[in-house]
Amino acid sequence: MDADIPAPLPSLYIGCAGWSVPAAHAGLFATDGSHLERYASRFNAVEINSSFYRSHRGATYRRWAASVPDTFRFSVKMIKTVTHVRRLREADDEMRRFLEEVAELEHKLGCVLIQLPPGAAYDGAVADAFFAMLRSHYAGPAVCEPRHASWFAPSVTAMLTRHAIGRVGASPPPHPGADHVAGADAVRYLRLHGTPRIYYDAYSPAFLQQTATHLCSAVAEGAEAWCIFDNTALGHATANALELMALLAGCSVI
Repeated sequence: MDADIPAPLPSLYIGCAGWSVPAAHAGLFATDGSHLERYASRFNAVEINSSFYRSHRGATYRRWAASVPDTFRFSVKMIKTVTHVRRLREADDEMRRFLEEVAELEHKLGCVLIQLPPGAAYDGAVADAFFAMLRSHYAGPAVCEPRHASWFAPSVTAMLTRHAIGRVGASPPPHPGADHVAGADAVRYLRLHGTPRIYYDAYSPAFLQQTATHLCSAVAEGAEAWCIFDNTALGHATANALELMALLAGCSVI
């Protein structure tokens, strides 16, 4: 693996779910600093998933932001009390608290991720009210990863587009078409969980080449493109992210 992989474009964010650096790849990263500082010596983005389980103090977010380069961006997963407990209903207080916390990242807050449980069917009135409420508090990039089949209808895509919310392209897709991004054109977000075994398996060179082509096209069209590898169980996320960055070195827009 090439140790001199060029950095991606400022509007192209490649990283992993979490900033753990597997021992097998440690030699490709800086040797000094915290785990996050070492991770940020190679990648320009990370997805924070611990925020789904619990709140973090503002001081914690400020410390994380201060430890990474100015061009680095965090995607932060919304807390589960909003998405999985309340299922977007009457969640204003919890959502505002979450947004106040992540605002401590300042300009390094790159995206808010809203992942919904597989059993959460689409309710148009609830979803429309929730995303309108979100937009009244937060104007930055936001994406939704629904996992119920009812969320993949054209009318739902239109609702997401109206609120400038991107729909995640997920691998493996829980339903036909779920591997394609949709909604807001300004942000295109891929979450690659590993396939065929979710969280465990690596992606093939052919899949990574296809992904690189998609990301190149997205950036060429003026979108902010994200690709987050979540196949972390055996350390494949780091290897796949580095491999993807090497492929992107040949992108015509870089």
